[in-house]
Amino acid sequence: LSGSELNSLLLEVYSRKAGKIKPAELMVQYRQNRLVQPSAIDMISLLESELESLRFLREQGFQAVELSPLAPFGSCSVVATVDQDKVVSAIRNTEIVADATNLLALHLAAGRQGEGGGTRQGEGGQEVRLCTVHRHVRTQPFGKKGFLPHFKIGCLVTGGRDIGNYAFELGSLMEHLEVLTGLLRNVYGVGQMRIVLKERSGYDERNPLIEKMEGFLRARLTEIAIKREERPVENAYYQGIQFKLMIMEKGREWEIADGGFVNWTQQLLGNRKERLLISGFGLELLYKLQHGMI
Repeated sequence: LSGSELNSLLLEVYSRKAGKIKPAELMVQYRQNRLVQPSAIDMISLLESELESLRFLREQGFQAVELSPLAPFGSCSVVATVDQDKVVSAIRNTEIVADATNLLALHLAAGRQGEGGGTRQGEGGQEVRLCTVHRHVRTQPFGKKGFLPHFKIGCLVTGGRDIGNYAFELGSLMEHLEVLTGLLRNVYGVGQMRIVLKERSGYDERNPLIEKMEGFLRARLTEIAIKREERPVENAYYQGIQFKLMIMEKGREWEIADGGFVNWTQQLLGNRKERLLISGFGLELLYKLQHGMI
């Protein structure tokens, strides 16, 4: 079936199924479906935390974007390595957003393709910096107390073009780490943090990106511990470098942010010179940690 034919078929199927559901059955579905249960979190307090985060990110030069709850079908699985089974697929060629960085990448690529706005001159040439806070839905079971299949994550993306000598990579990763550590310190009062660098494939093996990046970051982030892990197993999601930002809360270490370079805009725009750095931080996780919910 073509896309339009499949949509027409599914619309008719779901229309017929919905017509047969009784109110009592709807109540049963609500009780049993873990994907639709509300969070126990204080909604107003969390929204205030989101607003503080977005204001801070805007001050650092990232344009806030209010995304749709839906993304084009395949947004996570087509350009990345996420299995479609982890995403709530929908009709009309859509899916519920499972990772806002994928949707931000599409928005960024569409703007670059049309020479859109939201750009400023940076170390890596003409760059686009976007951010958002979004409630994600993922279907894989977490199996941990206090964790739901939907949760708020803050996301950053920086897009640009390769201008040589890893200028975009060095400048953008440094900026993301400065912004994230500044956000955690100034907005959330986090004290102890450390950065973990993981080498990934996808760049020139004769001139590893991680060699330059490690020295570059150590010379500038002198107050934060930086650990470089031994070369990990193959990973097709990130390119060149993946980073993790760890914090100490409640007497133990937590991974609060993750990011790295991806080739999504290269695929979307058909241009190998395109560069994209993504990162996300667990806004709701941090809220729960600091309010004794985990």
